[in-house]
Amino acid sequence: MWLIPIIAAVVAGVFAAMLFRQFAARRGQAQLLWAIAMAMFAVASFAVTVGVASGWTSTLYEIYWAFGAILNVAFLAGGELLLLFRRPWVKWAVWLALIFATAYTFTVLGNAQPNTAALADDLPRGVKVLGDGTAAYRLAQVVAYPSYFILLLGTAWSAWKMRGRPELKDRFIGTLLIAIGATVVAGGAGFAAVGLLAGFIGTLVVGICLMFWGFLRASRPVGVPAAAAQAAGQAG
Repeated sequence: MWLIPIIAAVVAGVFAAMLFRQFAARRGQAQLLWAIAMAMFAVASFAVTVGVASGWTSTLYEIYWAFGAILNVAFLAGGELLLLFRRPWVKWAVWLALIFATAYTFTVLGNAQPNTAALADDLPRGVKVLGDGTAAYRLAQVVAYPSYFILLLGTAWSAWKMRGRPELKDRFIGTLLIAIGATVVAGGAGFAAVGLLAGFIGTLVVGICLMFWGFLRASRPVGVPAAAAQAAGQAG
């Protein structure tokens, strides 16, 4: 079972490297945030691998919780907002919100008192490790859930704007795949909540692979519309 999360870690790592490369070439702030999110996903997946293979520690679980359950979703949502809204004040607002969310997450987890006995499970449940109703356990409600809905609505809106445009077919399908992949990963929280390791790591791998596939599809060169190509030919 510990081998499977490595696949997610590798895919997310390659995904992050490609996004960092895009950022270096285009200086797109959205690509930078997505690259950071995928790097977080890779770290969280590696933490799951180590935890399942050799046993969980408090530090290892907090790394998984911070990067895999909370912050990567926030950075994905921030990238989507920057892609949709190009105004400078939006960029500053998103970065400030993400800096605050990151600082808040690590502050809360730093003050948490995990139940070490619950770490004996292959996939420890957050409610048992962090405690029901605690600030650490509620980070998902405060940060991750709103971020997920922002990401989902943003990608749905992007796909809606591209509908009916043949030259944007790849980008349209890629955007939908990214949204579906994010939803599959989010669905893994249900398996994690009941400690079902096989279901959790399955959704982890399938979700990140769908998102990566969507990214590759959306990154294909945009075709020239037929009418524009015909007009250019006539002009030539």
